[in-house]
Amino acid sequence: MSKTQDIKETVQLIKDLVSIPSPSGNTNKVIQFVKDKLVQLGVQTIKNRKGGLIATIPGEDNTKHRVLTAHVDTLGAMVKEIKSNGRLKLDLIGGFAYHSMEGEYCEVETSNGTVITGTILMHQTSVHVYKDAGSAERNQANMEVRIDAKVKDEKQVRALGIEVGDFVSFDLRVQVTEKGFIKSRHLDDKASVAMILQLIKRIKQENISLPYTTHFLISNNEEIGYGGNSNITQETVEYLAVDMGAIGDGQQTDEYTVSICAKDSSGPYHYGLRKHLVQLCTAHQINYKIDIYPYYGSDASAAIKAGHDIVHGLIGPGIDASHAYERTHEDALIETEKLLYHYVQSQLVDYES
Repeated sequence: MSKTQDIKETVQLIKDLVSIPSPSGNTNKVIQFVKDKLVQLGVQTIKNRKGGLIATIPGEDNTKHRVLTAHVDTLGAMVKEIKSNGRLKLDLIGGFAYHSMEGEYCEVETSNGTVITGTILMHQTSVHVYKDAGSAERNQANMEVRIDAKVKDEKQVRALGIEVGDFVSFDLRVQVTEKGFIKSRHLDDKASVAMILQLIKRIKQENISLPYTTHFLISNNEEIGYGGNSNITQETVEYLAVDMGAIGDGQQTDEYTVSICAKDSSGPYHYGLRKHLVQLCTAHQINYKIDIYPYYGSDASAAIKAGHDIVHGLIGPGIDASHAYERTHEDALIETEKLLYHYVQSQLVDYES
């Protein structure tokens, strides 16, 4: 299969994954989608009690293990309050700003499975009515969901089955351009989940013998801080989170390379593993950037905070406008896939040196 076909498959997987609503706390459908893909590849999986999925490929050495993780949960919201005017007040799931979802279409999923569409708006949206439509703060008090139903009060909303605690998902607006850009919500981190699936597929198709037993954790609580802090075997030595590289002022990361994280809000990642990843990039002509993400945490840092004695790292494709309407390029996916492919076949870091 050509590289062009490979990347088209990855992009299609991304489109399929982002099309399944999965805010943290409501991820069963997307986990089942991933499980079905892995079953088709003949890969053993188990589901942990938190709802995450673990796939394992035995290696030549079963006394030392690796873990690679990517998360399938996304940002979202819950119904906080049903207002007297029939609108809904929201409570956010995950770390993002209210202004990033203003004007966004959304879906409210009731506890009985009914889906009702709506739009997230400022209460003071109409410039013909509200003098402060432009200047009012975008916050929980001022933003609300206008549902697409004939409702005028709280009682009529509840009659539809909507209740406090119902999950709210955002319209993803996925687009793939002729120039190779992928635009969508939730590329963080469904782009990485797609690449993990492609990596496993390649391992199976090429009958690659991995040097160490390798676990692939598809976590489902990363956006709320604890997706990857459990189900790590005692034999695990290295733990690599595959997430996104954050782009902005002062950052080296771009949309065309794989980003290798040196440090985030949790502190430095393992220096030896970082150098090993750079060496792999150099040896295999992989375009990369090293960067620091100042307001960021990963499943790898969650595992460290949980007390696991592991070597931890973080890589991922550069993604613009993180936690908003995100964008990356096929080039970043290609470079990240190359690094993953060579990493899982490499030797462990000598953490004692």
